[in-house]
Amino acid sequence: MKAVIMAGGEGSRLRPITSLLPKPMVPIVNQPVMEHILGLVKHHGIEEVIATLAFMPQVIQDYFGGGDEWGMKISYAIEEIPLGTAGSVKNAESLLRGEGDDEPFLVISGDALTDIDLTEVVRFHKEKGAAVTIALKRVDNPLEFGVIVTDSDGRIERFLEKPTWGQVFSDTINTGIYVVEPWVLDYIPNATPYDFSSELFPALMEAGHPLYGAVVEGYWCDVGSRESYVEVHRDVLDGEGRIFIPGVEAREGLWVGEGAEIDPSAILGDNVVIGKNVHIREGASIGDYTVIGDNCVVAAIGHVGHSVLWSDCFVGRMATVEGAVLTRRVDVRAAARIDNGAVIGNECMIGRGAHVGAGVQVFPYKRVEPFAVVNTSLIWESVGIRQLFGADGISGIIGIDVTPELALKVAQAFGTLLPRGGHVAVSRDTTSAARMVKRAVAAGLNSAGVHVRDLRVASPALNRFTTQKTRCVGGMHVAAVEGDPQSLRIQFFDASGMDIAPFQEKKVERLFFREEFRRAFFNEVGEVIYPPRPLEYYSAALQDAVTERGLEDGWRKVVVDFGGGAASIGLPLVAPKWR
Repeated sequence: MKAVIMAGGEGSRLRPITSLLPKPMVPIVNQPVMEHILGLVKHHGIEEVIATLAFMPQVIQDYFGGGDEWGMKISYAIEEIPLGTAGSVKNAESLLRGEGDDEPFLVISGDALTDIDLTEVVRFHKEKGAAVTIALKRVDNPLEFGVIVTDSDGRIERFLEKPTWGQVFSDTINTGIYVVEPWVLDYIPNATPYDFSSELFPALMEAGHPLYGAVVEGYWCDVGSRESYVEVHRDVLDGEGRIFIPGVEAREGLWVGEGAEIDPSAILGDNVVIGKNVHIREGASIGDYTVIGDNCVVAAIGHVGHSVLWSDCFVGRMATVEGAVLTRRVDVRAAARIDNGAVIGNECMIGRGAHVGAGVQVFPYKRVEPFAVVNTSLIWESVGIRQLFGADGISGIIGIDVTPELALKVAQAFGTLLPRGGHVAVSRDTTSAARMVKRAVAAGLNSAGVHVRDLRVASPALNRFTTQKTRCVGGMHVAAVEGDPQSLRIQFFDASGMDIAPFQEKKVERLFFREEFRRAFFNEVGEVIYPPRPLEYYSAALQDAVTERGLEDGWRKVVVDFGGGAASIGLPLVAPKWR
């Protein structure tokens, strides 16, 4: 008998865990999911496997090769275009159906962890004379899976893909494990996307062919999300499934790999897996439900608990990793902290004393600066910064460094420093990006209980003037960076219309990184006000200043390139007075 392992999964919901490798290669207790499946298949006497590949196929081929290391024969069928579940198996037809080969074959997912009795499913299939037999599992919450109803003999009567609670009519779900007669492949079109549950199975039932469901016991988990990835480790360490754990069981609930060195003063919790050549230094503590991959180092007084570390990670002196997932070659420097639910992608560096907050995702190759506080995910940014402000406010590339999310939080931080109920003048240049960010700024100020005097398109000078003359408590201006239209700058003014002082910038940064924002409730939320004729007031004041200083006769000619900027609105109103 042959087995088809469907290993084409991209695992988009698992990112950044799957940013640099296909879903079947994600390690569970230091061994790829697909390797666990190969072990299960071989345990049930199947030694010839065809793997269907699509996303990053070379990674899987390089790891498993021809299967000699596992005492198996492994062949590969690679999809040039996405073919769906049934289409991918059809793509392997030439490897499945040799001359005179009329044996049924097994289909099993390469990215779901299970210890289901495959021999029993095959026996059930042959006993019933089914065209296809589906392994079914009873679950408490069937909403994320395909639900199947069978009659008393096990013959399938109805399918429903991912129902709502109002549609739930069974608690038996499709595990994605099938025993299939080879002639069934004739019902699948060539080189065409085709699905088992929604297309092939209904077609077979309509043609009158018997489909059966075998309700099985045992452990089964679809590793489809970051949450389920953490959960499956806890299940394995709790012994819920008969899953192989590499290493020697040094004591109950502690597995240690070859070449690992653990200092006698280190503290080891329960349900812990330590990989090959791991070094646990003096005073370090490894908490419960922790898996540490091969070649990792946990330095003196470091702590790792309820976490999964892949191979070649380093946790520095007095650093803390609690409830997180660290993928390959993550470098956590001394005294850094990574909180519950965080996921750190391949080859990231978390600087000394830095803090990665709960639930934050840091995608591969990022660098978090020393003592930086990261409370939002780093996806496009290359660096997690410690400071926001540069020489002239906050600036960066639109959509990467300067985003609506950043603008909202910065305005919340600035508004928190100002008196509740105070007014802030807000303006922008003519670009659509500045308009987008200015709206986020206004929302952030309002959420801190600060009113916004919206000047709409205006120059920084007009904002400074309005801030000073209308007794505003501050001002904010959003505009493209001169000479770099892809970048945006946010400027901050104090009550006198001057740039805020460095010590005020530090206060804004501290509130921003800690997310310690003042909240406005019910009738405390700020309003957006549109001041009447701000440009006319500015123009009159400018004319008075020119007259007062005796400069009227000193003007000759001025050539102006408005460039579509805010000056195109203000200067024509001012210039006629000086002719």
